[in-house]
Amino acid sequence: MRKTVCLFLLILSSVLQAQTLMNKDSLLKLLPAVKDDTNAVLLYINIGQQYESNEPEVAKAYYRKAWKLSKKIDYPLGIIKFIANYTFVLNQQGLYDSSLYYNLKSVELSRQIKDSVYLAKTLFNTGTSYRALGNYEKAVTYYLEGQKLFAKINQPDKEALINDLLQVLYMDLHQYSKAITYGELSVKMYRELSLPNNLGVALNNLGANYAFKKQFGKAIPLFKEALVIGRKENDINMEANQMLNLGDAYMNFGNYDRMKENYDMALQLNRKLKAYEGEAIALRGISMYYQFTKQFNLAKKFGLDALAITESYNLLPEKSKMLNNLANISFSLQDIKTGFAYSQQSKLLQDSLLNETIQKNALNLEKKYQFGQKETRIKQLETEKKLHQLSLHQKNILNHILIGGGVTLLIISLLSYRNYKQKQKLQQQRINELETQQQLIATEAVLKGEEQERTRIAKDLHDGLGGMLSGIKFSFNGMKGNLIMTPENTQAFERSMDMLDSSIKEMRRVAHNMMPEALVKFGLDTALKDFCNEINNSGALKISYQSIGLENVTLEQTTAITIYRIIQELISNTLKHASAKTAIVQVTKSGNLLAITVEDDGKGFDTKILDWSKGMGWVNIKHRVDFLKGKLDVNSQLGNGTSVQIEVDI
Repeated sequence: MRKTVCLFLLILSSVLQAQTLMNKDSLLKLLPAVKDDTNAVLLYINIGQQYESNEPEVAKAYYRKAWKLSKKIDYPLGIIKFIANYTFVLNQQGLYDSSLYYNLKSVELSRQIKDSVYLAKTLFNTGTSYRALGNYEKAVTYYLEGQKLFAKINQPDKEALINDLLQVLYMDLHQYSKAITYGELSVKMYRELSLPNNLGVALNNLGANYAFKKQFGKAIPLFKEALVIGRKENDINMEANQMLNLGDAYMNFGNYDRMKENYDMALQLNRKLKAYEGEAIALRGISMYYQFTKQFNLAKKFGLDALAITESYNLLPEKSKMLNNLANISFSLQDIKTGFAYSQQSKLLQDSLLNETIQKNALNLEKKYQFGQKETRIKQLETEKKLHQLSLHQKNILNHILIGGGVTLLIISLLSYRNYKQKQKLQQQRINELETQQQLIATEAVLKGEEQERTRIAKDLHDGLGGMLSGIKFSFNGMKGNLIMTPENTQAFERSMDMLDSSIKEMRRVAHNMMPEALVKFGLDTALKDFCNEINNSGALKISYQSIGLENVTLEQTTAITIYRIIQELISNTLKHASAKTAIVQVTKSGNLLAITVEDDGKGFDTKILDWSKGMGWVNIKHRVDFLKGKLDVNSQLGNGTSVQIEVDI
């Protein structure tokens, strides 16, 4: 069985929000007599803070009341306070997109009222939202601007918080030693300031850093101390996070009873908080417990519950992990077909997430580092265009002054104007050509970046994990000859060796799919045959592969990889959407023309939806065909299958 990567949860700090624990009943008694003024806004916020750790939806309701009243009485500072508290709860619930939206509004509002203190705080809140969404460049930009403002304000608690945020940022960048330096400083400062809630957050994040470095002996005491603080402060969210973290830590220690105990408690707490991602992680942990203790039917039950939550709330990274776990459980139950299906779903989802990340990063790099020269040239042409317009204006003035000069001057003016229009047209044409060239550069960078990343991951899997698994198998074979085992232990040992062989084969299959070895060594034709045979052997779809004129033909590697990915994505769409039984893949080379046809006997669809489809698979196909400067034609009708024809000049 593959080793599962553990998730140690971070707690997102909010600079502006600071929960003040008060007597909830006393605050509620003040509501009937409150007037619609700034005091009422602050009262709503104080009441919301009493609920946010245990009943987040109730807290959000009171925060929204503060927001509506602040807008009614034109109280911008009240809106900023609402956003700070409201986004704190959104972060707890994993709703980072919504949190970013509100935090950007608070930055804009703080700039309008010219309050440097609140601007510094809202900048840090916004940086935290960007960090949670993986946009580290934006996060650093907002953090640095906020840090410059905080440097002018003598507030030790803010300095401690900055250290904690830097700890989390460097953790995301996998610079764990540097993160630990900032984390220990933050913990020390919070202890001196006697701020238990903030200390609990910093302890949690520092423990996560040690856990990522596999130093669980240091991580577990930090998680336990944060757990004590969470219970003492009645902070259910903090308590739930520590239960998940301790469950992961005990799993790495092999203490499965303690692992199960912590995951059970985490499940109850996350359900109470309606924290769906935490609930899914807890269910996955319980499923793994039953997997480790060989209670595979129970493992499958809890795994399916976790999968349902990830699908309901679109938790894609967690869904990929759960599909992988269900594949391992199915293999343990000797249900090979189901295990293969789960494995395929996990692989397709991982590819989709990887493609999205690669595309995003590649396009950002292109915009930042490769487009500068082209954009500068476009700006120069636009400047020349404006200069020509100014010149025309001056000529028109001169023509009005010298209109009595006769027909000759009039003809000269007309010719000058015609010459200007011709130049303007040529300049616009050059601008369009440069913009088209930019798009081609971006597409090429995305495709090359994607294939380089796939090749790297495939090599790491094959050379790293493959070698490790083979070494383990060799060690086990050596141990077998030196051990005296009962028949039951011998049977269990052989079953474990079979599972290890299955894991090695599955790892090699994944590495092969990331960058097929046959494509690099033997060319496109052989790689496509192997791909179609692999699908046929899986039983998921019957594919008939035909090639004409590809024998002994060597294509340029980038072109071959691009064509292979196009066909692979088309077959993937057939498997996911078409409900087809058979398919045909035909590749024909005639002269410099390469024709590709992929047909299936599935349920078909209305091709008009492709005009507005935003699916990553279809977008990738179109980008690759555009990169090859090819022609793409799709024919499909409901109930009559689908046919895709592509022509490429190679």
